[in-house]
Amino acid sequence: MSDTASADVSPAIPAATLVVFRRAPGGGAPELLMVERSSALVFAGGAAVFPGGRIDPADFELARTLGDADEDDLADSAARIAAIRETLEETGLVTGLTAPVDAAAARGARALLADVGELGIVLSAMDWTLDLQALVPFARWRPDHAGMRNFDTRFYLTDLGKGAVEIAVDRTENTHLFWATAQGALDLADEGRIEVIFPTRRNLERLAQFGDFAAARAHVAQYPSRLITPQVVTNGKQRQLCIPEDAGYPVTAEPLGSVRRA
Repeated sequence: MSDTASADVSPAIPAATLVVFRRAPGGGAPELLMVERSSALVFAGGAAVFPGGRIDPADFELARTLGDADEDDLADSAARIAAIRETLEETGLVTGLTAPVDAAAARGARALLADVGELGIVLSAMDWTLDLQALVPFARWRPDHAGMRNFDTRFYLTDLGKGAVEIAVDRTENTHLFWATAQGALDLADEGRIEVIFPTRRNLERLAQFGDFAAARAHVAQYPSRLITPQVVTNGKQRQLCIPEDAGYPVTAEPLGSVRRA
């Protein structure tokens, strides 16, 4: 049986995150860019996550300039913009543009973003054009845990190719950056070398199924992005946190006692 949600659940905060693929230098499974969050942060402090964060009002303003009239399309575009902005801010990596960017330009854009806080100003200053279609919708997670800060997070995938780029941690919200295969990150978590929250673990398990970015795109075509709200389910004496079994995830339940939610 499924436990019912409490009435004191706060409205979810819109957010976006970006799963950046690159071809591993030595071949094999693709590597993903991950950041370790500062242990001082309230949400997911000390955990390894994908780059991302809240969707700001300026992200919606920039999305409106792109001509989105439908509210769903506007929300999706704003989320993609937020994912691009947060990735630049947290890692120094420029994604989602129509043309490649060299390391010097990326450093300049990151410094400007730190000053102004709006991606639209950076794009104008650098004479860059967005390519939002370079981001592939992967999933949307919206927990409804009572008494906790909940985020309505849209996950996107993007392909960096060979991955010969310069990245650096921002030293504010995050303390460490690293590239790892999805299975490698899971192994690090199982060894206790990194911590992952429930959504990150489930998404890493799903991402570990893909041998390259093309396989990930094919999978998304079969299992389009959908809203996932984990539910606590009681089976006999055991309580588990569960997600739908038809959303493309190979593991859909975890005993509640071993779950790190945030």
